[in-house]
Amino acid sequence: MNIQKGIDRLKLDEKLPAMPWYVQKFIDYKLPDLSPSTLLEYIRDYEIFFSWLRAEGLSAADTNSGVTLEELERLHMDSITGFRLFLTTKRDGANTRITVSRKLSSLRSLFHYLSQIAEDENFYPLLKRNIMAKVEIKRIHKPKDTAAKLKGKILEDDELLEFIAYIHEGYGHDVENNKQALYAYEQNKERDACIASLILNSGLRVSEVVNLNLDDLDLANRLLYVYRKGNNDETFKAPVYFREQAKDELALYLSIRQQRYRVTKREKALFVALPNGSNEGKRMTKRAIQAMIIKYAKRYGKPSLTVHKLRHSFATDYYLQNDIYKTKEQLGHASTETTEVYAHLTDKTMSEAIERRVDS
Repeated sequence: MNIQKGIDRLKLDEKLPAMPWYVQKFIDYKLPDLSPSTLLEYIRDYEIFFSWLRAEGLSAADTNSGVTLEELERLHMDSITGFRLFLTTKRDGANTRITVSRKLSSLRSLFHYLSQIAEDENFYPLLKRNIMAKVEIKRIHKPKDTAAKLKGKILEDDELLEFIAYIHEGYGHDVENNKQALYAYEQNKERDACIASLILNSGLRVSEVVNLNLDDLDLANRLLYVYRKGNNDETFKAPVYFREQAKDELALYLSIRQQRYRVTKREKALFVALPNGSNEGKRMTKRAIQAMIIKYAKRYGKPSLTVHKLRHSFATDYYLQNDIYKTKEQLGHASTETTEVYAHLTDKTMSEAIERRVDS
């Protein structure tokens, strides 16, 4: 099992006892088909829903684990409408339409299982009435709309090289008067530039970068072996190619990795950090990589740039030179529908390029 899935499986096991018994049955049913990371998101969604039911007096339970099937059967459409309003207007941060849609979809999956699949001892459905079957969840992830939101927020053309160069040198000039920031930068600039370059030259997801081990890297053939999202075969790592530039960055980072980060032989992670007060390097976390890219992006002048938008930046650049099927394969998408985003992005890019050529 890859690193992130292992962490999420432990968190899932910790949270399950606080759920009603029928949720635990649902998770057991889904475990062979869905990753622990996905199921953990389900549990978090159910925590919010059950807590809301109790707060609204729609359940008499003292804890979430006490919410009964009978209480779910008595829910009206007004109740679901109220929950949607709660999600979109709650004080501690309203959810986006996409997040609300995902949370409702999680509930639909649970209610469908309870009403159509799970049975009691007399072979009757556990849930006699499924209110969530009446809830229409509109498709929000339209490739054209997603492309429009990404426009101007990713790296394009020469910016891909410029951003990596900025991590190598430019950031240091910008923080030269801040001794603490400059010291941290000097310690980590080769590693940080390597991570950014690898994503911009392969399209890896941040979770895939975190999970990389030294023996997953075939530098000579510009290959990485990664656990792909959605693949539940824990023994299979997919081969992913990266471009020549990332090879140079990786070689530079590997030359300083062991001494700079005091890495022991038992640490197999490719990308490591040396935490304050620690005597040896440890695998970088997903959050650390995300924060690192945001730090450089703000100084670079692209505050909307995130680690995931580096993946979008690669995909847009890659699609300009390849077809949708090669792009799908390189990115590890389950279907070409997801990859269509880059078709819309590159349509705009190509039209702008034609205009530039005419003007010149």
